[in-house]
Amino acid sequence: MTNKKHALDASHSLAAMHGMDRVYYWLGVGLGSGLAPRAPGTAASFAILLLVPLWVWLGFWPSLVVVLMMSLVGIPICGRTADLMGVHDDGRIVWDEFAGQSLTLLPLLLWPVGVGFNSITVANVMVGFLLFRLFDVWKPWPISVLDRQVHGGLGIMLDDLLAGVFAALVFAIWLLYGLPWFAQLMSA
Repeated sequence: MTNKKHALDASHSLAAMHGMDRVYYWLGVGLGSGLAPRAPGTAASFAILLLVPLWVWLGFWPSLVVVLMMSLVGIPICGRTADLMGVHDDGRIVWDEFAGQSLTLLPLLLWPVGVGFNSITVANVMVGFLLFRLFDVWKPWPISVLDRQVHGGLGIMLDDLLAGVFAALVFAIWLLYGLPWFAQLMSA
């Protein structure tokens, strides 16, 4: 992110916004989590972890539907927030982190109980968090290509959703193979 103020300038002040623009803005900045002075994407990814109990309560399929809905509504939310800020994919726009991080955690719901252990733990949630942050910041191919070539709300959402898919795949491998191995190692 370039050196930008973390407050909207006078031409884009929140006080000057009306109606739905305020809603778009507050959703786009992750209900304020994107206004963190340092690492707003990390702050938003961490904040969305508060929904883990909801995902567990809902189960895999309803959670998947909610994450898909978050992703679809994220396109206009991020696009309009970028328009209001006058900057494409400003670091304060973090709805995409909400969706990508939530997508990363879905494997927890597929395999909630592993071989003699509960996979839904704080430690595993943190592994999912770190994997998403790794792929979101690193942006390996093709994420980096999409980040540069797709614009608007779709572009803002797409790179984080793909980072979420990559992180979810690695997370699933961890839950299926790495975690049982680690559990055996620790019990020996």
